[in-house]
Amino acid sequence: MKLELDSPAKINLWLRILARREDGFHEVQTRLCKVAVADTVMLERRASGTGVEFTCSEPGLPLDDANLAVRALKAFEQRAGIQLAWRLHLEKRLPAGAGLGGGSGNAATVLRAANELTGRPLELTDLLDLAAGMGADVPFFLLDTPAADGSGRGEQVTPVALAQPLFLVLLKPAFPVPTPWAYRQWAGSRELPGICYAPQPGPWGVLENSLERPVFEKYRLLPTLKTWLLEQPGVLAALMSGSGSTLFAVIRDEAAGHGLAVAAREWLGDSAWIQVTRSGV
Repeated sequence: MKLELDSPAKINLWLRILARREDGFHEVQTRLCKVAVADTVMLERRASGTGVEFTCSEPGLPLDDANLAVRALKAFEQRAGIQLAWRLHLEKRLPAGAGLGGGSGNAATVLRAANELTGRPLELTDLLDLAAGMGADVPFFLLDTPAADGSGRGEQVTPVALAQPLFLVLLKPAFPVPTPWAYRQWAGSRELPGICYAPQPGPWGVLENSLERPVFEKYRLLPTLKTWLLEQPGVLAALMSGSGSTLFAVIRDEAAGHGLAVAAREWLGDSAWIQVTRSGV
């Protein structure tokens, strides 16, 4: 028995940090939105034995419990009270350290697949509880909804409808940004002069990201890229997703997106990851 499922990326249409909590995490308000670019998770129940045989198309990613997908599978077994033999493969298309929730989505998709392959021993509430213990973004990817509002650490998710679909260009330079570092730097960070941090209103809501402040201070290509995006024809808004390093541009239509992608490739070079896509999966 095996399943092959898409594991989509997400962007944060807004991410507002409210305060640092007593548990060391930060209280946030965010709107998470799935986008139509994804990894693929392939999970198979082997005939006999126990344990996880894990492979990944991306060299350098951990193949043990340091990978969130493997931890998700083992956490599922523990909660469901079963021990089986698994073959797990991740076909990676989403870059790491991008603010796109690639690892979180992989973990959620593994939970969903394992539950299906074992006859659904866990309810959605159980899966959401497991997911919340793995990372703030993981519960969102268990919901059959294109968007959700997150609160608490981001793990308390409520499905929402988007006013209209979004045409998007995703741009990630060659470097990653560590999420824990970005949150630690937030309180003491300052805005750079001449850079637009102001909320950007639109039919999709008010785009803003509190983590632009610390990330832009260190990774100076990103504020320059955001400024460049906001000057391009057909771009309605531009923002960093999550803790970066991906920036996304909301564009007028798909044609404008392809034109922007060509210009961005010339500007950023071949090492950048650039995708023309849209919201919702």
